[in-house]
Amino acid sequence: MRGFALVALLAVAGCASVVPPSYRDQSVTISSKAAFDAQAYAGLWYEIASFPTPFQEGCTRTQANYFPLTPGPGYRVVNTCEVDGVQKDIEGFATPDGPGRLLVKFDGVPFVKAPYWVLWVDADYETAVVGTPSGRGGWILSRTPDIRDDKLTAARQILQFNGYDLSALRTTPQ
Repeated sequence: MRGFALVALLAVAGCASVVPPSYRDQSVTISSKAAFDAQAYAGLWYEIASFPTPFQEGCTRTQANYFPLTPGPGYRVVNTCEVDGVQKDIEGFATPDGPGRLLVKFDGVPFVKAPYWVLWVDADYETAVVGTPSGRGGWILSRTPDIRDDKLTAARQILQFNGYDLSALRTTPQ
């Protein structure tokens, strides 16, 4: 699992020799959610769709769980997925780095924190869109394993507005 963590951080941070391509037009300005409610964001999220990354290869039933740190800002993060029917998980911490911006560091990974920007969350904090400034990662998340068509359409529009090429977006089997 430590190898999984290492590849994950390197891919997201853009430090590995084998990194995914940028799925985002770098000439488009990316923006995070200014009115971000950290408490409302806490909890379990299901990955609905993402751009291919080496550290998620073969993953299904992908989830991220954010546990607020007490005291202090940030979260303990537990990401899980199944690969060939076997659950894989990795834990780490996410610390605030501005409105809607987190720096994520996974346990056992010796490199810098990776930027993780919440680009959009609906009013009820049921659907979220997350991206990275480098464009090497992007995710559509939901509080449930299924997502309504209108919310999926809105999430895809947010990715596109932030310069992402939707042709590479892949649905995550739940």
